[in-house]
Amino acid sequence: METKIRNIAIIAHVDHGKTSLVNEMLKQGGVFRENQIVEDRVMDSNALERERGITILSKNASLDYKDIKINVVDTPGHADFGGEVERVLKMVDGVLLVIDAYEGPMPQTRFVLEKAIALDLKIIIVVNKIDRKDSRLKEVCDEVLELFMELNANDEQLNSPFVFASAKNGTASLTASEPGTNMVPLFETILKHIPAPAGNEKKPFKMLVSSTEQNDFLGKLAVGKIEQGTIKINDNVIITNFYNPEKKISFKVQSLFEFQGLKRVQVDISKAGDIICIAGAKDMTIGDTLSDKDNVDTLPFVKISEPNVEMTFMVNSSPLAGKEGKFCTSRHIKDRLFKEAIKDLSLRVFETDKADSFRILGRGEMHLSILMENLRREGYEFQVSMPKVVYKKIDGKTYEPIEKLIVDVPSDKTGNVISVLGTRKAEMINMSNFGNRTRIEFLIPARGLFGYKNQFLTDTNGEGIISSVFYDYQEFKGNISRRNFGTLIAFESGTAVQYGLYYTQDHGRLFITAGEVVYAGMIVGLTNKPNDIVVNICKTKHLTNTRSSGTDDSLKLEPIQRPSLEQMLDYLQEDELLEVTPKSLRMRKIILDHTIRGRMDHNKKKS
Repeated sequence: METKIRNIAIIAHVDHGKTSLVNEMLKQGGVFRENQIVEDRVMDSNALERERGITILSKNASLDYKDIKINVVDTPGHADFGGEVERVLKMVDGVLLVIDAYEGPMPQTRFVLEKAIALDLKIIIVVNKIDRKDSRLKEVCDEVLELFMELNANDEQLNSPFVFASAKNGTASLTASEPGTNMVPLFETILKHIPAPAGNEKKPFKMLVSSTEQNDFLGKLAVGKIEQGTIKINDNVIITNFYNPEKKISFKVQSLFEFQGLKRVQVDISKAGDIICIAGAKDMTIGDTLSDKDNVDTLPFVKISEPNVEMTFMVNSSPLAGKEGKFCTSRHIKDRLFKEAIKDLSLRVFETDKADSFRILGRGEMHLSILMENLRREGYEFQVSMPKVVYKKIDGKTYEPIEKLIVDVPSDKTGNVISVLGTRKAEMINMSNFGNRTRIEFLIPARGLFGYKNQFLTDTNGEGIISSVFYDYQEFKGNISRRNFGTLIAFESGTAVQYGLYYTQDHGRLFITAGEVVYAGMIVGLTNKPNDIVVNICKTKHLTNTRSSGTDDSLKLEPIQRPSLEQMLDYLQEDELLEVTPKSLRMRKIILDHTIRGRMDHNKKKS
C-alpha cells in the first residue's frame, strides 16, 4: 500500500517568489478557514524575516490534497543561509525549484539545484511571476535546461516537468500560454512526479535529525523524516552520530508531534515517511541518528559547505560598556555563541588565546550580521572586528574564496559597474542583453564585495540587481583597497552639542545628533578625504561680554542618515571595532587615545 505522503522542499534564489508560492499552496490546500485573514509571508514567523523580507530559517508546514498529505519545507533563498537548505534536503523526496520568469537561473539557483541533483531528488521546475510584463519564458526555460546539463543531471532529471505560475495571483498551469485559474495543476504535478517516501514501516525505527528547535516547556525538539519503522510515546531511543562514533545516548520519547498546516499537533504514533518532532533528549544535535534500541545503525549526514568569512566577537571594552546591555560578560557571550553553533551548522565558533574574544566563521557578511542582530535583540552587548575572508594554504601558496557575481543593470550603467568591479579584482566571464538591461557575470574575490553593495545601488540609481554565491578557492588576487574615505573621530568624551556639530558637518557626513553621548576615539561620521579627522563635537560657544552662549538656534544641522549594521560592517577597517548593544551601534578606533594612535601611525609611515 502506497504511503499517502509527499515530502517536498521549496528552493529558489532570493526574491523569486518562493514564500509567496508557499502562501498560496497553503491557502488553496485548505489550511486556513474561508473567512480567515491571512497575512503575507505567513511562513516568515521570525521578526527579522518580516523586517528584511527574506527567509532566514527553514520552516515546516503541511497541506492535504485528495487525501494525500503534502509536507512542505520552505527554505532560505539567500546564499549566506545555504546551510539551512543543505540540511533540510535530507528529509524530502523532491523539490520545487522556483525561478523568476525574467531573471532566470541566478547564483543561488545553481547552488541549491546542484545539492538536489547530487541527492538524486525529483525536481519540478516552477517558472514563477509569468504575469511580469518583461517575462522571458522561452529563454528562461532554455537557461534552466542548460543549467541542468552543466550540473550533469541524469536523463530523468533533464525531463523534469515545468509548471508556470503566478504566486501573486494564486494560479498555475502546465503551459506557458495559459495563465491558469488556481494551484491545482501544481498539486497534480506533485502527486504525479514526486514519489511517496520509500521507508518500510515494519523495519526498526530510524530517523535522521535534520533540524532542532527549543521549546520552553518540552526542551529540545528534534525534527526529521522517519526513514523506516514507527515511533510512539515512551519508546526507548538511542542517539548516535556518523561523524562521532563514540556518541551513544539513550532517552525515552516524551512527546511526539506531526505538522498539520502551520501547527504542530501532538500524536501518539508516527510512521515511516512522515516529518515529525520528537521531545525527550537534551543532547540531540543536527546530524544525529535516532534508532530503535535493539537495532542501532547510524545514517550519514550531508556535509555542510565550509564557511568563508570570519570575525572576532569580544566583550565590549568602550567607556560606555555595560550601560545598555543585559548580557555583557565573556561567559554570557561564549555560551550564546556555542549554543548558536549547535543549531546553525554553517557557523563555526572557536575560543582564542584571550578569554574575552571568540573567532566566528560564517557563510557571509549577512549570515554574521543576522547573528549579531539576533544577539542584540536578546539583550547581548559586545563588539566585533572587521570581517575578513578565510584563506587557505595549499602547496605553500595562499588561496582565497572566489564568488560568482551576477549583476543586472540598466545598459547605460554597465561601463561604471565594470570599471569599479575591475578595481576590486573582478574578472568578467559573460555578458548578455535583455532589452534596455544588461546582465554581467563576474568571478570576484569575496573580499572585493565587502562594502560594494551600497556603492552599486548608488552607481545604478537603485535600479541594479546584485547577487553572488561561493564559486571556488583560487590563488590570492592581490591587494584591494577596502575604502577610499576617512572617518570623523570624536576628540573628547561628553555630549555632542549643536555648535560643535555645525562646524564639523563641513568635514563630512555625521552619524549623530546633538544630545548624544560620545567618547574620545568614537567614530561619529565619515569624510570624503582618505585621512581620518579628529573633531571636537562637544565644543560649546563661550560666553563673552558681547555675545550670549545660548543662541545656537540659528545653526542649522543637515539631516543625518544612520548607517545600518551591514553598512557599518562594510565601513570597518583593521584598526576599528563595531560596538553592538541592544540600543546602539557605535564605530570606534581600537586605540581610543589620540596621542598613542598618532604615534603608532607615525611609526608605521616611517617603517
